[in-house]
Amino acid sequence: MSDYAMFVPAPGGPEAMERREIETPRPGPGEVLVRQTAVGLNFIDIYHRSGLYPWPVERDLVPGSEGAGVVEAIGPGVTGLRLGDRVAYTRPLGAYASARTIAADRLVRLPDGVSDEVAATVMLKGLTAQYLIRTTFRVEPGMTVLVQAAAGGVGLLLGQWLKALGATAIGAAGGAEKTALAKAHGYAHVVDYRAGDFVTSVRELSGGKGVDVVYDSVGRDTWRGSLSCLRVRGMFVTFGQSSGMIEGFALSDLAAGGSLSACRPTLFNYIAERAELEARAAELFAMLESGAIRAEVRQRFALSDAASAHEALAGRRTTGASVLVP
Repeated sequence: MSDYAMFVPAPGGPEAMERREIETPRPGPGEVLVRQTAVGLNFIDIYHRSGLYPWPVERDLVPGSEGAGVVEAIGPGVTGLRLGDRVAYTRPLGAYASARTIAADRLVRLPDGVSDEVAATVMLKGLTAQYLIRTTFRVEPGMTVLVQAAAGGVGLLLGQWLKALGATAIGAAGGAEKTALAKAHGYAHVVDYRAGDFVTSVRELSGGKGVDVVYDSVGRDTWRGSLSCLRVRGMFVTFGQSSGMIEGFALSDLAAGGSLSACRPTLFNYIAERAELEARAAELFAMLESGAIRAEVRQRFALSDAASAHEALAGRRTTGASVLVP
């Protein structure tokens, strides 16, 4: 079987990605070879491809931070995995390939009730939703929460999970189609930020008090408004920047808003330890299998057509999760 990967020779636009044939890699000590059946598409892939995030190599980067597939070969010293096991992972870079080696301790086995395609789109987005509302700011029943980009991959999962926790979820999205989609995924209220001032709407929906926490992956276009939506001593959680990097933020903004808190968490700091990865994945899979949350693959692209996938994602022409199929 001929294997391939999508390489980016140097930082650039979607057209910079090239399909190249590769030799099927062999697993080293502690590694397994995964024959990939699905690869997740995420904004972090665009950040890496464009050079917004620093490269760990001088050239020929392989993007991609989550995937799923089947164990095809096992290196020395690996325990707990067998040939043919269905597995999934999230880790920085290297996922845009038909087959790859990966450290066995970064893989989790998939339960029967979670498909490869769903797994490939929830390892990064689903675990992100999990740590955001269970650890970064632990949401409790009765709290009111604002989620920016509510119709995105993480946003759709957050809406359902927040509802299951007994919180009131307010979503912000752009346009009638996206607001309707968010409303169908757990949000009690959805504000169309293209139709007017979302801050006024959120303040009204929260009874004038503001929300307990804002989860914001949009960045430059929304951060000031997000801060204005918070209650006194509320928390601003910024975990992405799909509209660009936040500029002009000062610690004094937190004091002016009412003793606010802010943080910029990253998933990989929450799953660095094997035990933590397993525990978070187990809770995510349990929520999926119980039906408390559902993850839908709404767009599919061939892995070799990753450029079109990046253009659609950057142009905000996607909703929910997208998958790249090798």
